[in-house]
Amino acid sequence: QVQLVESGGGLVQAGGSLRLSCAASGRTSSGRTFSSYAMGWFRRAPGKEREFVAAISWSGGVTNYADSVKGRFTISRDNAKNTVYLQMNNLKPEDTAVYYCAATADSRWSKERVYNYWGQGTQVTVSS
Repeated sequence: QVQLVESGGGLVQAGGSLRLSCAASGRTSSGRTFSSYAMGWFRRAPGKEREFVAAISWSGGVTNYADSVKGRFTISRDNAKNTVYLQMNNLKPEDTAVYYCAATADSRWSKERVYNYWGQGTQVTVSS
């Protein structure tokens, strides 16, 4: 079973930065590992549905971002460390949410339903 564990959340002032990490371990029943999955970051703000933030291909060569974070957030991965990162700069109060990482073998990265594995989430709070 693939397990994902997020870290790096916290409280930051508007305009500040945080880097989230998502460490993966384990294998699927078919023997696939972290490096064979595309990875995504989602977030759920209080009172709102979970939404797509960013995703990265298995190789790291292709990325995709929600319009709301383009130019401020950067997703990356290190397959040797089984870790995906989300660098968040110029944070805004509206970025306050629980952030989740997830893994998918599907190409529809912005669709929550195609992700097979999810972490437990890490809280990011941005004060104004």
